[in-house]
Amino acid sequence: MEFSYEVEGGNFSKAGNAASSVKKVLKQLNVDPKIIKRVVVALYEGEVNVVAHAYKGKVLVDIDTARINIRIEDEGPGIPDIDLAMQVGYSTASAMVREMGFGAGMGLPNMKRNADTIEISSKVGAGTIVELTTKLSS
Repeated sequence: MEFSYEVEGGNFSKAGNAASSVKKVLKQLNVDPKIIKRVVVALYEGEVNVVAHAYKGKVLVDIDTARINIRIEDEGPGIPDIDLAMQVGYSTASAMVREMGFGAGMGLPNMKRNADTIEISSKVGAGTIVELTTKLSS
């Protein structure tokens, strides 16, 4: 099963729509609730990162019997130092984003914590691709 979602930069009212939709699908597939929670947390964090930092993005979700793959692609400023961005508490979020309660520097660390694998590639001035894989069984 494959799904695609568009993410609009700056539109916090729609942040989490893909995560909510994927949660419904995983529940219908009777996936373990603990795995659903991990997938939804990782995906939500990815969506919020696109909304907070990029102009626009796309979420591609591929679910099979063994795993769920999520690819989050954005058109934005990119990440100059991925290792630094992976540190808990590090954030480049604007003051406005922080005032809304986002940008605490937990996005990428939470994505890593809640996925079995994470791969990040980024080009400064062009955008970022984050690929997450979560196994659907222990």
